[in-house]
Amino acid sequence: MGDLATYAFTGIGLVFFAAGSAGLLRFPDVFSRLHALTKADNLGLGFIALGTSFQAGSWRDVALLALIWGLMLLAAATVSQLIARDALRERDGE
Repeated sequence: MGDLATYAFTGIGLVFFAAGSAGLLRFPDVFSRLHALTKADNLGLGFIALGTSFQAGSWRDVALLALIWGLMLLAAATVSQLIARDALRERDGE
């Protein structure tokens, strides 16, 4: 049962990663690319962490996976904000 859940959630996570990568390549401007990439990648990593938590040996491992995902959420939000701010400054000619 755990193996099936791991395959399912990891597969869903990979689909979200692929969608984010497609958005990065297909969308026209920086802001829509950032939106697609951060939303899809954060969900993708969450599903992959959820899928691998079924294979974890202890609750400590599950907590570490959740911590990794939480830190990734914070890092992605911060980097996206910095990139968007810089793109806005360049667009306005500062």
